[in-house]
Amino acid sequence: MIEALPLQVEPSALTDAISNVWVLTVTFLIFFMHAGFAMLEAGQVRAKNVANQLTKNLLTWSVGVTVFFVIGAGISGLIGGDPYTDAFPFLDEEYIGWLYGAVFAMTAATIVSGAVAGRAKLRAYVTYTFLLAAVIYPVVTGITWVGEYIAVGDAVFHDFAGGMIVHGLGGIAGLTAAYILGPRMDRFGEDGSPNVIPGHSMTFAVLGTLMLAFGWYGFNVGTAAVFAEAGPNGDLLAFNGAVLSRVAMGTTIAMAAGAMGAGLVAWLKTDKVDTLYVANGLLAGLVGITAIPDTTTWWGAFIVGGLAGAQLPIVFGFVENRLKIDDVCAVFPVHGSAGVLGTLAFPFVAVEAWQGGLDLGFVVEGFITQVLGVVIIAAWTILATGVVWGALKAIGQARVTPEHEREGLDLSEHGVETYPEFGDEDPLVADGGVSAVRSRGDSDE
Repeated sequence: MIEALPLQVEPSALTDAISNVWVLTVTFLIFFMHAGFAMLEAGQVRAKNVANQLTKNLLTWSVGVTVFFVIGAGISGLIGGDPYTDAFPFLDEEYIGWLYGAVFAMTAATIVSGAVAGRAKLRAYVTYTFLLAAVIYPVVTGITWVGEYIAVGDAVFHDFAGGMIVHGLGGIAGLTAAYILGPRMDRFGEDGSPNVIPGHSMTFAVLGTLMLAFGWYGFNVGTAAVFAEAGPNGDLLAFNGAVLSRVAMGTTIAMAAGAMGAGLVAWLKTDKVDTLYVANGLLAGLVGITAIPDTTTWWGAFIVGGLAGAQLPIVFGFVENRLKIDDVCAVFPVHGSAGVLGTLAFPFVAVEAWQGGLDLGFVVEGFITQVLGVVIIAAWTILATGVVWGALKAIGQARVTPEHEREGLDLSEHGVETYPEFGDEDPLVADGGVSAVRSRGDSDE
């Protein structure tokens, strides 16, 4: 009989291994969110722009993650107080941390593609993605997560998983870029009234929503990255279950409340429960809780998620009817305003604020700090995004020509059709590919 032998492993080595596996697992979940973004955005654009939207999502990851490795991670550390060479992930043991940070950065970047869909040049979008991954996003993480410079008294700006740092930034950047580009052709009538341009697939949009929600568990729950640590005696494992439990609960409740909040407001406004509002409301609820799930009470999760969903139809209507901005995939009400709302709600729904009665000092100090953080991040994002897209527009490289926009970006930017079998021309050619020439109705001669 073989006797059981004690495991001859240092507790710290074991806990490091558990934490690394945990971080990698949730990193892969967050990466999978790109598939959700691809489906959600593809479903909300017209059939003639689907391939373009999918290409943007592919290049967001490919270009952005490379740039974040070479430039962005170092800039973030430099801004946060580390020497550039220390912040740059030179050493093998630093690669996991870099990859974990990279999937957050790429989430912020891909949000913008939904706002500028249907009229932005691919080269313009890739240029902006490069600069966002290299400078715009790293500056924000440098002054927040890395440097923790935004503070008032004992309160430090609180953003647990990127409700403002990732989603708020992406939503505000998308709105800024959409404003500079101008609306799609026919989006507004001559009198300024909005015309609805429906997406080509509600099925894709809802499927993408559920894929994003699945990956979001990695986004929020995964941020509680220290899964286990050595016990007080050096030979025990102490699991930090309280934070993990609260984050998992808050994420789920806010998600559900967001869908219900958006559906309720849409029903009150139109006497119809709009499917796309429900889907985007679910995402808005997730965005709303992302900054604060580690501290939020159970009832706070209901309130924040519900309000984040409820504001979606209202804010989207304001952007459309008052600002006359064509935010194709509603990235600002889903990611921007919902992220701001959740971030500002932090001191009002935190467990710490209600222990033994309301701690008014905690609420006031915390709220001032959160407002300061939101203002700084929003101002930097608007300024940097405005400069980049403004410069591209000034040199005529921001937007496709009216002819190409009317034709569709799939053909003009990529020479393909997403659904060639539904076109008027025979899409088959000798090599089995798609003929862009025939698709345009040109002669084969």
